[in-house]
Amino acid sequence: MNCAREVQAALKDSPDLRLRIGIHLGEVLFRDNSAWGDGVNIASRIHALATPGTICISEHVYDAIRNKPGMAARSLGQKRLKNVSRPIGVYILSAGDDSAAAASTLSSGVVRRLIGGNHLVLAAGVVVLFIAALAYSFAKWRSSAPSPPTQLAAAAPRVIRSIAVLPLDNFSGDPNQEYFSDGLTDELTSDLATISALRVISRSSVMRYKGEHRPPTPEIAKALNVDAVVEGSVVRVGDKVRVTAQLIDAPDDRHLWAKSYERDSRDVLALQDEVALAIAREINVELTPQEQTHLARAATVNPEAHEAYLKGRYYLDKQNEEGIKRAIEYFQKAIAADSQFAPAYSGLADAYSYGFGINLPGTDMEKARVAAQTALRLDETLAEAHSSLGFVKYQYDYDWKGSEHEFQRALELNPGYAEAHHQYGWCLTLQGRFDEGLAQMKRASELDPLSYILTQDVAVPLAFQKKYEEAVAQIRESLELEPNSALGHWTLGWAAIEAGRISEAIPEMERARSLDAASFIAGWLGFANAASGQRAEALKIQEQLNQSSSGTNATNAAFVNAIIYLGMGEKDRALDYLRKAYDARSYWICMLKVEHIYDPLRSDPRFIALLKRIGLDK
Repeated sequence: MNCAREVQAALKDSPDLRLRIGIHLGEVLFRDNSAWGDGVNIASRIHALATPGTICISEHVYDAIRNKPGMAARSLGQKRLKNVSRPIGVYILSAGDDSAAAASTLSSGVVRRLIGGNHLVLAAGVVVLFIAALAYSFAKWRSSAPSPPTQLAAAAPRVIRSIAVLPLDNFSGDPNQEYFSDGLTDELTSDLATISALRVISRSSVMRYKGEHRPPTPEIAKALNVDAVVEGSVVRVGDKVRVTAQLIDAPDDRHLWAKSYERDSRDVLALQDEVALAIAREINVELTPQEQTHLARAATVNPEAHEAYLKGRYYLDKQNEEGIKRAIEYFQKAIAADSQFAPAYSGLADAYSYGFGINLPGTDMEKARVAAQTALRLDETLAEAHSSLGFVKYQYDYDWKGSEHEFQRALELNPGYAEAHHQYGWCLTLQGRFDEGLAQMKRASELDPLSYILTQDVAVPLAFQKKYEEAVAQIRESLELEPNSALGHWTLGWAAIEAGRISEAIPEMERARSLDAASFIAGWLGFANAASGQRAEALKIQEQLNQSSSGTNATNAAFVNAIIYLGMGEKDRALDYLRKAYDARSYWICMLKVEHIYDPLRSDPRFIALLKRIGLDK
């Protein structure tokens, strides 16, 4: 800053040379005599906003100098800059009273070099000074030692026990590298989530704040109910990875700490663990011996395998048929590159499970089980793999005790893993242990507060407890997050059926069907029509479903026939189709113990035998 002010002061009276200067506080990565990174990119964009003879600075620089004597600045507002994913606050530095003194400190030789010689005079009378390049010699000097943490605020720290890792910005200069920055965001989140004393917000909630429309940090903190956020960026050039992380007191929007880390791509997992440990130390959170060991044990990773794995997770998060197909391809590529890379098998297990749920060819729960077990054979401490296996055990094997064991182990390893809490909640709820299931569902929602699915699923154990008004309020809260959610409107209709309010259920089921043609939605609408005496409508839906009982609808064909016949009061036919649904391993069979629509069948020996087959007869 002083250098820039001295340069401008020295050139104040020069008629031939007027400079625009832009300054940003950020990372600069040097490779093959070229400079890369956000320090370069953003500084080069900011200088264009300055008028000749002035200095523009980014909000990060302003935060560092705002309380310094003689460093007054005026805001130019939030600016959208080329190749920068979100708006950046820009300020123009005011000329201080000490400009003349500043000029006198600049050597006359420098002034002569700046203004002497016709080769420096441009037709427009303007020369751009690229301040980011001034960092070169400093960066070279500091590269011989780890960069020290920068303490950005001196105020008394807030007690921080909840945190969110906002999507790391991709400053690699290639939009196709988004999967890499998103993947490192996920992995840093997972590392922090292993700390039991810390509540860490899950991926699906924070990814809403990716891109240029990110709201102010205090607003994010309120929505996520956190004490602090981590912001940062990722630069990847060749085999080098550089991550810059900043810890921010979220409600006050006050910077607490910042540091940059650079490693070879083989050591990227160790880099993330180091960032997590540094954050834990900064907020004075106590780590258990197991947590310390976990964050200190990262091994090197095959870069090709890790990159393919990150791409697999990127596509799996899209949660659609094409995304699952691409995810399976990339997980398999990761395994081909390194057959000992356990996370790739865990990702493959999830992809096979999701694919089975939509009847995707080539996917099944047996493959999911093998993949999860392989992951655990390679790394027993992989929480995601324990959760994946837990899902297979209750959903497909009806091994309820085994499933509980896997979820408990997953949460022992990663207490902040929202999906493990979520699926554990389902496992407990389906056994009729509603209080325990509700506690797990609520914890999952706390860890992922903007996930409409997790918010909505809290309603399930409430409905089974006959707390219908609370359940409906919970579902409406989820619809505020995702108003056009077919699943949300279906769940409202389902809750009405559970309460015996069939006439209230039909409009919600119809709304859900207009948003999604899934067979289970139509089947429940058929049940509601049949139970309300609209037999012709129910038969019409049943005929349509049976004509289209291929592809995604095939898995649920027997189940939807069963509940439509049940709505009509045809118990024998309903039981026949429930047995077929069991043979097809339909997910809905897991609901037999707790669904109130099955109450008319509970005394039938065939229904009791079916409950015994799925381990829910006790």
